[in-house]
Amino acid sequence: MSDASDLPVNLALPKTSATLTVRIIKSFEFRTEKSLVLHNINLESTTVGQLKDMARQAAQTQAGWKPYRNLVLDTLKLYTKAHGAKTTNLIINLDHDDWILSDDSRTLADCGFENETEVSFFNREMFEKFKANPETKWES
Repeated sequence: MSDASDLPVNLALPKTSATLTVRIIKSFEFRTEKSLVLHNINLESTTVGQLKDMARQAAQTQAGWKPYRNLVLDTLKLYTKAHGAKTTNLIINLDHDDWILSDDSRTLADCGFENETEVSFFNREMFEKFKANPETKWES
């Protein structure tokens, strides 16, 4: 039997008690996002729709989220899994449209979530505009 410290982080916790990071995106152009870390998520019973609701609720009620409260957040997209390749874009993965989670009734486990999975949560219309012209803006 191996020690828990020998296990990769994505396998260290059971699918019934995972930690997820939801990257709530305010602006693609200015790379404005805030990460919400959720603990003890049951990937086998939590649905995509429930994860969206949890993230919206946190943004509405937790301290430090005031600038995010007026956002229309309607789309989740896989950003990365633990030990997986990361995109060069710091705000969202622009390729892999198949990583958009469009079925709110699917469980997170069915979508391939593991412990330490990161997802982006954003407004789909804003994403499509940015994807058509992916330029970032920097103020000096």
